[in-house]
Amino acid sequence: MVTIFSQYKQFEITGGLSNFRRLTESAHRPHQGYVFNDSDVYKWLEAASWIMASQQITELEQLMDNVIDLIARAQDRNGYINTYFSMEHSAERWSNLAEKHELYCAGHLIQAAIAHYRVTGEKSLLNIAIKLANHIDFTFGPNKREGTSGHPEIEMALVELFRTTGDEKYLTLVNLLINRRGHHLLGGSEYLLDHLPFRDLEVLSGHAVRGLYLCSGATDVALETGEDLLNKALNRLWKNLVEKQIYITGGVGARHDGEAFGRPYELPNSRAYAETCAAIASVMWNWRMLQMDGNARYSDLLEWTIYNAVLPGISLDAQHYFYENPLLDDGSHRRKEWYACACCPPNICRTIAMFPGYIYSVSHEGIWIHQYASSIVKIELLTGTQVELEQDSNYPWEGNIRIRIKNVNPKNFNLDTQELREEFSLFLRIPAWIGDESIRLSINDEDYGQHSASGSYLEIRRNWKAGDEIKIWIPIHVRYISSHPYILENTRRIAITRGPLLYCLEQVDNPEVVIPDTRIITKETPAIEFDPSLFGGMVKLILSAKATIIEPIWKNKLYYPLQTERGIKQGKPIEIVAMPYFAWANRAPGAMEIWHSYE
Repeated sequence: MVTIFSQYKQFEITGGLSNFRRLTESAHRPHQGYVFNDSDVYKWLEAASWIMASQQITELEQLMDNVIDLIARAQDRNGYINTYFSMEHSAERWSNLAEKHELYCAGHLIQAAIAHYRVTGEKSLLNIAIKLANHIDFTFGPNKREGTSGHPEIEMALVELFRTTGDEKYLTLVNLLINRRGHHLLGGSEYLLDHLPFRDLEVLSGHAVRGLYLCSGATDVALETGEDLLNKALNRLWKNLVEKQIYITGGVGARHDGEAFGRPYELPNSRAYAETCAAIASVMWNWRMLQMDGNARYSDLLEWTIYNAVLPGISLDAQHYFYENPLLDDGSHRRKEWYACACCPPNICRTIAMFPGYIYSVSHEGIWIHQYASSIVKIELLTGTQVELEQDSNYPWEGNIRIRIKNVNPKNFNLDTQELREEFSLFLRIPAWIGDESIRLSINDEDYGQHSASGSYLEIRRNWKAGDEIKIWIPIHVRYISSHPYILENTRRIAITRGPLLYCLEQVDNPEVVIPDTRIITKETPAIEFDPSLFGGMVKLILSAKATIIEPIWKNKLYYPLQTERGIKQGKPIEIVAMPYFAWANRAPGAMEIWHSYE
């Protein structure tokens, strides 16, 4: 709750809300902030809506109603709404789709409206969104103006609006927006993915968030249409991304210049951009790809990205944020309370708020359990049967998980047996990170064997009834990861993982050590220690290492003729502490690294 209320205060301080108020007040005030500032308010509204799905908070509900009222009063009669273009810039509407973010802002409003409607059942914001979407369709629909979005987002929103209202014109419009790309409506820019038709793309280039949002919207279209050519393009782009363009964290977007993807294997550590919004976009795309074929590789990457690329973007006090996320730092990179370009803070807020929606899904066969997290869920199967599940675990610190069926309410109750039970499947994800190890299961305390198909789903089909219980034991061990030889900064270096978590060395845990001057001894088994004093309880790793001593000859030299006896020496054995990467930079500033020398 701290995050959602503190972000509202930031909108009051930085002008996000006054941009709406000025449109209904007699005193003229200039627009504050970037042209796309409205979108951050909409992301906040979406986050607040998802929070209200699990708990009723009167104060938050009142704030939401106030913001919705501001938006309603700021909307033009024809449906247009964008506070930057509503007064002094009104003559510029729709004049610069490549750079001015009008469609992008509209997309976030529509997504917020759908979330609000699904949670509350109220149409106050949904009606605003429909009116806006109809205006956009009137402007850019079939046989209308040839235009598309410079910053994708509207594509996902319109598909979701189609799903919500059943009005096919929104799906038709999305197809048009995607099909118009690659025809130089945005100047033929590779940065904006306008250089080739989407279905011809071989690799993602340009602005990372835009590219991944576009892929998310295209996946939504493919889910609705089943188009094979679109599916092939999406799979090709995903494969290239995970094989050549993604950090060990799951972060994407290597370049500060343009917040962009780099060349294949261009993944610098200290200069990593890895924008928090790009990680969130990756989560959104993987969730949609997962719906295509149920392949666990998408839920594996989604989990990894949430823990290691999204969560680092917010502090453990829930009020400070990273925009970019380096993998190597000297202690100077710290989270900020807010940014002038504040896209990441409300984006991470809505992502955390909607995380419960990533845990489960349903199909004709039954219930899929994609993520392991303590939770209670009520699910309606496609047959109409209602099932209530409870999941209990201390994941990701431990791999012991209990799933209990609390209730089964079949649509067609068996009057003869009087038993509330029905046959359906439970699909349990076997994480890819267990490698060649196996998980163990029991059902109602009867052994169900070991299963080693990592990176897949285990289907258990039976007549389930209330009280049935599954216990899962997932092996969570420390693993050392190396990288592709073409990633030159990581040559002869390793990263440390345990379960779904990436670990790092941070100076505050190793005050007597020069972090870059250590070599991890991989043949020694790390000690695993749960420390309840660390941020409410975390598992830290204690590893054997050796200190590297830089010889005195290098004190005043940058280069020297190669001689084997000159360079570095190994010092005495030491112990070093590694902590989860998502928790770094929450204490005293100091060096941090993810890739380490080793022996």
